[in-house]
Amino acid sequence: MEGAAHFIIGGAQVPAPRLEPALYLVATPIGNLSDITIRALQVLAGADVLACEDTRVTRVLLERYGIRRRMVAYHEHNETEAAPRLVAALQAGNSVALASDAGTPLVSDPGFRLVRAARQAGVRVVPVPGPSAVLAALTASGLATDSFLFAGFLPARAGARRSRLQALAGVPATLVFFESPRRLAASLQAMAEVLGARDAVVARELTKAFEEVRAAPLDALAAHYAAAGAPKGEVVVCVAPPGAAVAEDEGAVDRLLLALAAEMPAARAAGEAARMTGGRKSDLYRRLLDLKEGGDGR
Repeated sequence: MEGAAHFIIGGAQVPAPRLEPALYLVATPIGNLSDITIRALQVLAGADVLACEDTRVTRVLLERYGIRRRMVAYHEHNETEAAPRLVAALQAGNSVALASDAGTPLVSDPGFRLVRAARQAGVRVVPVPGPSAVLAALTASGLATDSFLFAGFLPARAGARRSRLQALAGVPATLVFFESPRRLAASLQAMAEVLGARDAVVARELTKAFEEVRAAPLDALAAHYAAAGAPKGEVVVCVAPPGAAVAEDEGAVDRLLLALAAEMPAARAAGEAARMTGGRKSDLYRRLLDLKEGGDGR
């Protein structure tokens, strides 16, 4: 088996089958290297070309599983030049694997241009699912999971950050953000001011030795991290949908009703608003009709 593509688990050398020509999007561990899947190891070991965001980071994973191979860099600074080369390799009949530093490729990571170019070239794109910081944080948060919106990173500038949060305020779903540790306290404070007294969770260092999942209202979390200083590690913030606190703010209820009505019939929107705020469906339905007719309903 010497020279053949393989990986090692528990001291056993496992052959990696030859892959069909395609672009494989390989999810990698977000912290604990044991979270890798067997299929991901097969693809990382067996692909003709392995492209990764940072070869130094991916090398640690490959060494853990006895995979020795050459890698090529594909990141936000070189993707304009690297994407055509990878598509050419795909068109020549090669298999190409794309791995980000951690988690699922393309989720706040480079790769969109490559996938779009591959599809335009008629190349098959194959997801190899696995770890995701978004889903790990959401499922551990205790917040509603039936509907959620991944909003990525908030803008760094305070004004743009508030504008983005205002645009998201009426979304009837749990909001999930990535955030820089050094901007965490400021972002939480902005969330508390714009979104109000919602329950939230800060998930940090997920799957690692010092994993932390801290739950509290937004203002309490903002105060905690302002006093504690910037934490270490990757951060995910989950914020509850507009709920009981929204019912106390008529303006927020109006925004919620209009946001729901843009996506569904009025009666259904009123019912959904009633479920989220604890209000009466009939009252909310009448309020929505008044809003649509341009009255103030008061």
